[in-house]
Amino acid sequence: MFIQETHSTSSLLREQYTDNQPHLYTIRTDFQTAGRGQAGNSWESERGKNLLFSTLLRYSDVGATEQWRLSMLVAVAVREAIVEAMRREGDEIRGEEIKIKWPNDIYYRDKKVVGILIENTLSGRNIAYTIAGIGVNVNQTDWKSNAPNPLSLKQITNKDYNTEKILTYFIDAIQKWEQETTEAIREEYIKHLYRRTGWHTYVEREVSLTPTNIVQGSENIEASFQAEWVDITRQGEWVVRLTNGEEKKYHFKQVRFVL
Repeated sequence: MFIQETHSTSSLLREQYTDNQPHLYTIRTDFQTAGRGQAGNSWESERGKNLLFSTLLRYSDVGATEQWRLSMLVAVAVREAIVEAMRREGDEIRGEEIKIKWPNDIYYRDKKVVGILIENTLSGRNIAYTIAGIGVNVNQTDWKSNAPNPLSLKQITNKDYNTEKILTYFIDAIQKWEQETTEAIREEYIKHLYRRTGWHTYVEREVSLTPTNIVQGSENIEASFQAEWVDITRQGEWVVRLTNGEEKKYHFKQVRFVL
């Protein structure tokens, strides 16, 4: 479904939700007046320049403990769609530099190309449905907000892209990957993980009882530390090894990459 303008494709999809809606029902728009990112952040997008959409995912047998599988599934599919779009424009080599930044943003080198917001609605012990809100920076080249590191496909390749085709590549990819095992999805996710090798700088963040809410002013850049990636747990925790050999686990928003 395409709508020229809306407040938020994810909010609209939730408002329109019924038990009869088909799996992979998608709403796409040219402009959002209240697009949302992680932890309540807004999402900047110039009208008609980017791919803004939300997709409903509904599986009858997915338990609440499998939320991380769905997050990985969406990230893997989005990355594959971006790489396919670049490949068709003759940029296969640069496409290999498209990475998944934990938990599910898509980066080119140290710049953000795609923001993904996963929202699960639970019913008892199962996930009733998932809404994946996705913003792909496609043809925009001028950024007005104070977002620290946005980058579009056009800025990478100096080429214009068809946003509808990228959405088609995403649907094809997610239909393919949803048939795979959790382990296969996890292997693909880790294979293309941002900063999977080497030592990198992190900053811990104090979070509230709700893991995605950051306590205002809680981050202390002076407390940054060096660590190397070790693993991602089955619950989606980021595991790193400190320079003293100690291993630590972090939930989403408990730690930040220093770019």
